[in-house]
Amino acid sequence: MLEHFGEVMTAMVTPFTNNLEVDFERVRELATYLVENGSDSVLVMGTTGEVPTLKKDEKLKLLEVVVDEVGDRANVVAGTGSYSTSASIELTKEVEKIGLDGVMLVVPYYNKPPQNNLYNHFKMIAGETNLPVMIYNVPGRTSRNIEAETVSQLAEIDNIIALKEASGDIGQVAKVCRLTDDDFYIYSGDDNLTLPILSVGGQGVVSVASHLVGKDIKKMINYCYISNI
Repeated sequence: MLEHFGEVMTAMVTPFTNNLEVDFERVRELATYLVENGSDSVLVMGTTGEVPTLKKDEKLKLLEVVVDEVGDRANVVAGTGSYSTSASIELTKEVEKIGLDGVMLVVPYYNKPPQNNLYNHFKMIAGETNLPVMIYNVPGRTSRNIEAETVSQLAEIDNIIALKEASGDIGQVAKVCRLTDDDFYIYSGDDNLTLPILSVGGQGVVSVASHLVGKDIKKMINYCYISNI
């Protein structure tokens, strides 16, 4: 079990050819570039990677290529969540065989489930894998916020170790930090909120800007840690 995913996790874009097929050669190049330029972890199959447009075989090959290229130098995490609990479990089980370091599970979108159903959804998926799990809260896209108390309950499950928080509510982030133990890690899901989230107890960022300025983001986070000592 990983302690955490580092400070900078890059939500990697998926390179495509002019024929709109996944460009696996560029995938390798990009994964290596990210790891060499500040990324502790590479998140594959997130929204930034345009995962809804990929076929299942493309998703699995994409993960295999990234693990083969940088799996010995960085954490490789896959976005395997959807609004279907059973489909999320099935995909999570399949990607676990590839040798990943964790999975990210987005709050179920569109259906607007109540908090107890959110809890059961994540608990059931986490119970079917040995991989560390990051929950992804992005109510602006899913139309449902996972509340701090629900996150606190989920944090008691051994392999649910982190939260990507993109609600934009710093008060909620501070409450999650207050309600959870030190071994539960909160990551900013928005580049512009990285410092505010660090200031209330966050661990780092799941970044898109790190495609361009990963080393600078890493320095910023490290400076923040030093200033808080």
